[in-house]
Amino acid sequence: MLNNEEIRMAAKEYAAQIQQTEIYRKYCTEREKIKQDPELYDKVNKYRQATFDLHNNTDQDQLFDRMDAYEREYEKFRENPVVENFLQAELDFCRMMQELNILIMDHLDFE
Repeated sequence: MLNNEEIRMAAKEYAAQIQQTEIYRKYCTEREKIKQDPELYDKVNKYRQATFDLHNNTDQDQLFDRMDAYEREYEKFRENPVVENFLQAELDFCRMMQELNILIMDHLDFE
């Protein structure tokens, strides 16, 4: 049976392996590119916050209409390749982490 310290060490090794993936490395590269323009990075963070708020503070019956308006509002912004590449890399990384977390939870008896 593993103790807490052994689990922590295994988690650190797991994180180190994640850092070696192409998905994580691309995310880091794209994040550094966008951070080179602090004004653009600030706009991206506002966009990300607006996206979060839209998904978490909108009634289901209004979501489609609000998403449509939201996408039109940010269409030009998303045409910037630095913005689009960062957001895509971030999405890919988040999806990978979701899949890994689901895999872990599928192997645990947790209700």
